[in-house]
Amino acid sequence: MTATIIDGKAFSAKVRADVKTKVDKLKQLHGITPGLAVIIVGHDPASEIYVRNKVKQTAEAGMNSYHHEMSADISEEALLAKVDELNKDPAVHGILVQLPLPSQINEASVINAIAPEKDVDGFHVINSGLLATGGDAMVPCTPLGCVMMLKDTIGNMSGKRAVVVGRSNIVGKPVAQLLLDENCTVTIAHSRTVDLADEVRRADIVVAAVGRAEMVKGDWIKPGAVVIDVGINRLDAPERGEGKTRLVGDVDFAGASMNASAITPVPGGVGPMTIACLLANTVTAACRQHGIKLDS
Repeated sequence: MTATIIDGKAFSAKVRADVKTKVDKLKQLHGITPGLAVIIVGHDPASEIYVRNKVKQTAEAGMNSYHHEMSADISEEALLAKVDELNKDPAVHGILVQLPLPSQINEASVINAIAPEKDVDGFHVINSGLLATGGDAMVPCTPLGCVMMLKDTIGNMSGKRAVVVGRSNIVGKPVAQLLLDENCTVTIAHSRTVDLADEVRRADIVVAAVGRAEMVKGDWIKPGAVVIDVGINRLDAPERGEGKTRLVGDVDFAGASMNASAITPVPGGVGPMTIACLLANTVTAACRQHGIKLDS
């Protein structure tokens, strides 16, 4: 079997087009332009590239983009004051603080200072609780993108056996909750799971988000399973030249492709969906804050 490649770039383009349509409706029917504020602290090169992409795609969707660059030595108090300012700004419907933050700042304190209704990353403890209890949560972007691609690939997932490899608050736990909401039978596994290979082999759906390069081997994949690889790991690639690297996921892509029915590549799989879902969350936040149901 050679797996179908789940094209995250193409799928995310559809999501962004839908976002733009909804933004246009909000402007035309309600006079509202969704606004996304992004705060970046310091000068981490990877974060800066990611934030530039967010700002660019926000503008392309017709939304207002507010970009705030803060010094790496900013105090936690000053950063919290900026978050509070944005919480009170009616033009800002979504707030995102780019992680990681410098060591002098408590990340949880900053995340939970964002107004839950503006928490478009879905990391606030209230949104985590709402997601776990079936409420109207802001859903974390990467898990949301994973499940959107799964539903598009599989259709009805009810009764499917799913294994999530990874238990982070950012991906593992919320994606497991979303799969439960789709009536999957869900196992959360991780690096300390006894006989991890056996757990994965039983799964119709595998979501790998453990942060270890090619940890999930190809022969672990059940024939016909669908694999979503969230991992982004950089390995040395001397064959490409001195100092060169290559990106790989948490799954052995070549091996898994021989067993899976469908699989996301790295790069070009889950990654593009994260920003697309951030834009979608910003529109959702704007609608909820104004009591608007665009699809009704």
